[in-house]
Amino acid sequence: MTSQTTGHDSPTPTTPRAEDQDPNALEHRKQVRHRLNVATLVVTFGALAFGYDTGIISGALPFMKLPTSQGGLDLTPMTEGMVTASLLLGAAFGSVGGGRLSDMYGRRHNIKWLAIVFLIGALGTALSPNLSVMIAFRIILGFAVGGASATVPMFIGELAPANRRGPLVSRNELMIVTGQLIAYTTQAILGVYGNPAHAWRWMLGLATIPAVALWIGTFFVPESPRWLVMKRRNGEALDVLRQLREEDPEPELAEINKLVEETAVSQANARQHLRTPWIKRITLIGIGFGVVIQLTGVNAIMYFAPTVLISTGLGTNAALLATITNGIVSVGAVAIGLQIIGRANRRTMLKIGMIGLISAQILLAFAFMLPEQTWRSYLILALMLVYLLFMQMFCSIVFWLMMSEIFPLRIRGLAMGIAIFCQWISNGLVTFFFPILLARIGGNTFFIFAVINVVALIFEQKYLPETRGKSLERLEEELATGGDGRKPAPENA
Repeated sequence: MTSQTTGHDSPTPTTPRAEDQDPNALEHRKQVRHRLNVATLVVTFGALAFGYDTGIISGALPFMKLPTSQGGLDLTPMTEGMVTASLLLGAAFGSVGGGRLSDMYGRRHNIKWLAIVFLIGALGTALSPNLSVMIAFRIILGFAVGGASATVPMFIGELAPANRRGPLVSRNELMIVTGQLIAYTTQAILGVYGNPAHAWRWMLGLATIPAVALWIGTFFVPESPRWLVMKRRNGEALDVLRQLREEDPEPELAEINKLVEETAVSQANARQHLRTPWIKRITLIGIGFGVVIQLTGVNAIMYFAPTVLISTGLGTNAALLATITNGIVSVGAVAIGLQIIGRANRRTMLKIGMIGLISAQILLAFAFMLPEQTWRSYLILALMLVYLLFMQMFCSIVFWLMMSEIFPLRIRGLAMGIAIFCQWISNGLVTFFFPILLARIGGNTFFIFAVINVVALIFEQKYLPETRGKSLERLEEELATGGDGRKPAPENA
């Protein structure tokens, strides 16, 4: 089996060749990189839509809480949680269904249909006349969000050459937080300058723009060569590889054929493999990791930042403007994290991140006990930004990478589907209960999160394997022979 290393791939230095100076070769290389960049940009519009749709609700909620006579939906803390969490319920099923539909009909075809679902969901939520219709269309929108979370990174990974896969796939996470930054900026502008009776409808309706861009863009993106090989369409796969590779693509096509055959054999009895003790153990660890990363409370801050700030006495417009800093910090933190992750152990990054989260949440809880003054609101905002810095730079970026590394090949598809499903469900539960807790116990909610995160830190450090510098095959061998995989790979490995 071909060895696959973790972390960011980098090109192997080679001796300069005569053809590297040939104008035709240089032009071909330029065209290939242009096609790859265009394809990645188009596909990550799905991640941008994902980020916008999950971020914009934070600014829409204060206006949706207005009475119906003033253009709102008269939301209570409970219905506020229902509206926000309904998208996550749809995402749980969309992440599972999206992967299956991609395997059946193709990555490109699935992305095209997801764009239509994004469009329908955005229009439906923007035009919703009442709470029931809003929740129904939020679930539909969630299906697109979940489908994009499962399909976009996989599609990019299969289009990209090995030496550029890491940086290109990492653009997915960057586009998600960029979508959230655009959402925060948009909601601030509409909140300050728009009509309060219609501001939330415009916020939600503008999600149609990335949806339309994604749909149009799919006409300029080739199908995944790996999926084409899975469907025995090797000639078409070779044509795609010729468009996207600088070198002769035939050896890679042969490697893809071999890998597809091995994967088919390995995953043929995935459910039976789950009965193997060590496989069952690592699967449960992966599922647990997906759950605890949501119990950190990150999305309570991402979805309800203006609500939290308004509860401290800050005005609605000031809270919306302040929330823009959440997006700026998230984008910057992910960009820095992408540089760190290729050099640091995964477990070390998680430890630093979790200790930072726990400290920030304890300080947040104490900050709520201070006298209600304007400076207290900005102190709480600053602590929320510290929290997001640790979360996005260390925890979130490690989570998505490790989820693609820890599961054995023979059950990877099934285990990933289960783990991501559980992750979205736990996300939804946290999102549903957070506004209720904030309304009833205020800042003490963050003490609860801090305690949960102490347990999460213990879980991660006790059970998660270290994957940095190990091939997927080596990690599987360590776990299968009774090891826990927690020791990092030797420097000369």
